[in-house]
Amino acid sequence: MTEAMPDERLQYPATSRNRDAILEVLRGILPTKGLVLEIASGSGEHVIHFAQALPEFIFQPSDPEEAARKSIAAWVKDSGLNNVLGPIELDASSRAWPVQTADALLCINMIHISPWRATEGLMREAGRILPSGAPLYLYGPYRQKDVETVASNEAFDASLKQRNSDWGLRNLEDVAALAKASGFSEPQVTQMPANNLSVVFRRT
Repeated sequence: MTEAMPDERLQYPATSRNRDAILEVLRGILPTKGLVLEIASGSGEHVIHFAQALPEFIFQPSDPEEAARKSIAAWVKDSGLNNVLGPIELDASSRAWPVQTADALLCINMIHISPWRATEGLMREAGRILPSGAPLYLYGPYRQKDVETVASNEAFDASLKQRNSDWGLRNLEDVAALAKASGFSEPQVTQMPANNLSVVFRRT
């Protein structure tokens, strides 16, 4: 459920429940400094939380939706932070993103709420702009071979497909194969709250 505030900021209740767990993983995988590009930043709540906790980094939020970019800009203004750049329009499925290089890339809760071509674009462009050793961090629910999908995730998958037949939980093995083809390592997987996963790939 999304809540709108008077100044165009959007709020997602789930963000306050998962942001600290995600931040803990990020502390262990990010380089010591540099530019962190976030794909599909949504409301902007995550990037603000991370930027407050990690002042040694510059964060570049992005989203294809105008309402999301307005929300991000409002959150940045409200925060007073100087290590978050203005949001840019970026569709993960597009070719030649308007970012030429980054030291890390984050993508939270996008892969299951977008067509598969967005994941293809994510991997292709991440492979182009990230240097060797840089992390690509994904967060969300996945199906896994030989792991039973919990009932709540099955119900979530069904609801996503009702909203859009191109959406739905992805097989982690399919995502990993796509990443490998774009020059990334095997994934490092961490179990997260509410049956989500943190998945980290490294540019080889």
